[in-house]
This record gives sequence, structure tokens and C-alpha cells, in this order.
Amino acid sequence: MMFRLAGLSVLGAGLALSGCASQDAPPEPTGLSQMSDYRLGSGDALRVIVFGEEQLSGEFRVDGTGSIAMPLIGEVQARNRTPREVEADIARRLEKGYVREARVNVEVLNHRPFFILGEVRNPGQYAYVNGMTALSAVAMAGGFTYRAKNDYVLVTRGSDPGKNVYKAPITTPVMPDDVVQIPERYF
Repeated sequence: MMFRLAGLSVLGAGLALSGCASQDAPPEPTGLSQMSDYRLGSGDALRVIVFGEEQLSGEFRVDGTGSIAMPLIGEVQARNRTPREVEADIARRLEKGYVREARVNVEVLNHRPFFILGEVRNPGQYAYVNGMTALSAVAMAGGFTYRAKNDYVLVTRGSDPGKNVYKAPITTPVMPDDVVQIPERYF
């Protein structure tokens, strides 16, 4: 009888722990990890070229307020805008008394970093590289620990205004400003 009670209690504890092992996060909705409509944010480094006007061209960093400081026209809002939208804004403002038919190009030199937490050897902040997946992010962070659950990740998209945590496959794309968490397995 004692062995039966002990066996039932071990079984109950195992079931309770297995319930903890599956992270309760909804699957990631499609569209949150698209790079085609990349939105700029604080920390992005940009190269702005005004064709024919070298003194107006240069490298700029999006500051904490989400702006870049351009010669002649001053602060240009960049946060939550695409590089093409910033190009059009700069050209429009330069054409108001400074440059006739301004042709402007904006390109991202360095994206803001992403973050990886949980069961990796070196959690922390890392530089974003185009085409990254969660698996390549784990590789940058030194690989999985022996306790890592390596069949999915928990991701918080920097582009998600609600900062929701989603369950995603290990092959999911990683974007700048994302937080990737590698969960712990229990057995």
C-alpha cells in the first residue's frame, strides 16, 4: 500500500512538472517577422546621401527621441518610419528653399541589436545580422545549455506594440530589437 501511494505521488508530481514544461504562449501570428517593411528605431545607424550635395550627406544615428539631426533642416523624425519614408521627408524639406529637385537615399548601416535570454551559454545583447533565425542567434550566444528546450523559442517582437510573448519554431526569423528566450526543459 505504501509503494502504491508513493508511486501515485511521484506520478502526480511528474504530471504537474510536465504541465510546467510546455510554455503557455500563443503561436506567433504571421506577419510580425517581416523585414520588407523595416521600421527604424533608436540605435539604428543610417547613411543619408543627398546627391550633388556632399556637405548634406553623412552617417547619422537615430537618437533616443527617434530623430536624426540633419544639416540645414534640423531634426527629422525616423522612429517607426521606413527608410523610404525618411528619404521622402528629407527631400521634401530640402526642396523648401535649400536644394532644387533633391534626390535623397537613406540606407541602414547598422541595425539596433537583438537580445537573447534563457538557456544559452552567453545570454545578452548581440548585433543583428541580416537573415538571422533563432537558431543562428543561439549560435551567436554560444549554443544551448544542457537544460535547453531546443524545439521552439519564446519571442517578443520589438515591432509588437503590445510586447506579447509568442511561441515560435527555432527557424523563426529574428529581427532587430527582438527578445528571444530559450526555455528550460525539465526532464
